[in-house]
Amino acid sequence: MTIPLLDLKAQYAGIKQEIDRSLVKIMAGGSYILGQNVRALEEEIARYCGVEYGIGVASGTDALLLALMAFGIEAGDEVITTPYTFFATAEVVSWLGATPVFVDIDPKTYNIDVNRIEEKITEKTRAIIPVHIFGQMADMDIIMELAHKYNLIVIEDACQAFGASYKGRKAGSIGHAACFSFFPTKNLGAYGDGGMVVTNDQEAAEMIKMLRTHGSSKEYFHEFLGMNSRLDEIQAAVLRIKLKYLDKWNCLRREKAALYKSLLRDSGLILPFEEAWNLHVYHLFIVRSLERDRLRERLVKEGIGCGVYYPLPLHLQNVYLHLGYREGDLPEAERASRETLALPLYPELNEEDIKKVCMAVKAS
Repeated sequence: MTIPLLDLKAQYAGIKQEIDRSLVKIMAGGSYILGQNVRALEEEIARYCGVEYGIGVASGTDALLLALMAFGIEAGDEVITTPYTFFATAEVVSWLGATPVFVDIDPKTYNIDVNRIEEKITEKTRAIIPVHIFGQMADMDIIMELAHKYNLIVIEDACQAFGASYKGRKAGSIGHAACFSFFPTKNLGAYGDGGMVVTNDQEAAEMIKMLRTHGSSKEYFHEFLGMNSRLDEIQAAVLRIKLKYLDKWNCLRREKAALYKSLLRDSGLILPFEEAWNLHVYHLFIVRSLERDRLRERLVKEGIGCGVYYPLPLHLQNVYLHLGYREGDLPEAERASRETLALPLYPELNEEDIKKVCMAVKAS
């Protein structure tokens, strides 16, 4: 028995004809960078999120970096974020010479604990990056109230939450800007790297457009230092096709998550918690166990894919030792890193395989 954590080949099989037809058309057309598919995708994603502007870039990491640059984050600034996330969230802050300031997480949702943010705000704080981890949005009303009170920028890291919503508002529509990753494993994934910034701020949108092309709005004329971060036509075409299916796929993810919860309710595991005001899109189905490593070994032995997200919180990473954090400083993030495990979840996963996973979990 082999059940993967994620099966991208199964997804491709369901939309193969559309994908192949579109890619052949692009190859024959000869336009491969920032062409009509990129422009159309930017408009379609902005409309889907309920914002004015979408700017396609080369990756989710670049989306975060360019968004911070567009809003003027620079050396000496502080940016508040979570330690329980992929490294890029803090990495981009450091690349600009700013300092990531880590706030512990809510142990139920794994998102940043909004009740602990204000105590970390100083005269150097310029921005907050809430991460909508695993497909569920952070408590954005409180975050935006703090941003208004202290004149801070809010950049939503929505890389794992495309299609999620908070009190009826889509991920990406609440902060000053939001960033998406189209890495192949994401709910809306390309066939390579890709990313996007969405915003209602016209000035920021224009700045990001220039930043992604070496600080230029006119070819060979450069107004400031930028970078090469352009979304290509192939990825944009793939994403345009997949975007049509995203809500259906997210619905299937939710259905399979509900089945897991039903079958594992007496397993002794801590199962995913969904806030009443949220629409969780289950980028990952995360369970929690004091015997996480033993459970993982058992599942791997049975041929069941699983993953640890994340084995070491950012404040304890070697690269951030100079910030002075010690083990025990952010106990909920540290505990989650020791106890959480992702089980297989993707739209094409069938009920029988979910039952097999649950049987293996209970037998461990």
